[in-house]
Amino acid sequence: MSSIADPVAGTPLSDAKASDAKADAKAAAAAAPAIALPMAGERELRLDLFRGMALWLIFIDHLPTNILTWFTIRNYGFSDATEIFIFISGYTAAFVYGRAMLEAGFVVATARIMRRVWQIYVAHVFLFTIFLAEISYVATRFENPLYSEEMGIMDFLKQPDVTIVQALLLRFRPVNMDVLPLYIVLMLFLPIILWLLKWRADIGLALSVLLYALTWQFDWYLTAYPSGFWIFNPFAWQLLFVFGAWCALGGAARMSRILSSPVTMWICIVYLSFAFFVTLTWHIPQLSFLMPKRLEQWMYPITKTDLDVLRFAHFLALAALTVRFLPRDWSGLKSRWLRPLILCGQHSLEIFCLGVFLAFAGHFVLAEVGGGAFMHALISFAGILIMWGVAWVISWYKHSADKGASKTKKPVINADLAGGSV
Repeated sequence: MSSIADPVAGTPLSDAKASDAKADAKAAAAAAPAIALPMAGERELRLDLFRGMALWLIFIDHLPTNILTWFTIRNYGFSDATEIFIFISGYTAAFVYGRAMLEAGFVVATARIMRRVWQIYVAHVFLFTIFLAEISYVATRFENPLYSEEMGIMDFLKQPDVTIVQALLLRFRPVNMDVLPLYIVLMLFLPIILWLLKWRADIGLALSVLLYALTWQFDWYLTAYPSGFWIFNPFAWQLLFVFGAWCALGGAARMSRILSSPVTMWICIVYLSFAFFVTLTWHIPQLSFLMPKRLEQWMYPITKTDLDVLRFAHFLALAALTVRFLPRDWSGLKSRWLRPLILCGQHSLEIFCLGVFLAFAGHFVLAEVGGGAFMHALISFAGILIMWGVAWVISWYKHSADKGASKTKKPVINADLAGGSV
């Protein structure tokens, strides 16, 4: 781990000049931005692993309730795969474009970020178009308008001209298409976020916390079409994104002593146990009498839209224990058994879009064909296998293309180095 605040080693100096050089180095270090970046070329496989896991969990959670649903983390605590996804997105975005900002400057880094925003926006529009066509075809072919209503596209069928414009403005979205618009908005503000973190990392994070608090205090939100608001409020969810960026730019290293403390470990374990007990009362109503009424009044509702503090704290506890018990150099990260998850995490934008298609296809099959636990499990495993297969093909193609490109030009850091930007 190297910091841009580290003085650069030069030629040996005389004793007389050494003290002056040391003073100058201290002054330069104090004036330099206190952020750090991993060495270029390093790959954090833990990020790929958990982002791949988040993609699988999101896909399973978007299917009708089945056996595999009980293996997703949302049933055992306050947070779910979305928190994992957004945090890692902020981390990898800062890893890639933070280095670009340090080496090439604000303008060049901003241009690269805007190019990535455009790519994600095009992917969202493409996903919206194909998803709309998929739902419309199924609803018409099987004469079942409930699909259109259930997937939230009735307004498009009534007023396609107006709805298309609203969709391009990210205000109209069918069911299960809320994550990409959130990420597009967060990435739009990434240049400012990186500039703040480069200037004063802790102040940048403090401003993010302040915006989060003001959002709760004054109920700030973005409206959706035709009514309502964004399922994921960017004013609130930016905290998790900025926190991920802050960790990538040296914050995690500065917290290493806290994370390695036994006190922190036990606080996390106690909180996760408490969250597990609370969620247990949701699934087993007979246990609800064990929950004090005052505690319920204080806790509920635990809103996902505005990233409730309890959800954020639950994610922090999970992340702290993960960092403690899953070291970066763990040999299992190179295991062939975890390779499918890592591959999906390395191509998250493509796999996320594919997962949205597969979730509706699975929903359709289960609605039309029916079936019990076996059919539900079959659909879930089939979707996961397809996601893995597509990720393998993309990885194979990119590896072949990179091999050819490396012969003609010098490789540059890009989003794929850290597993993509979504």
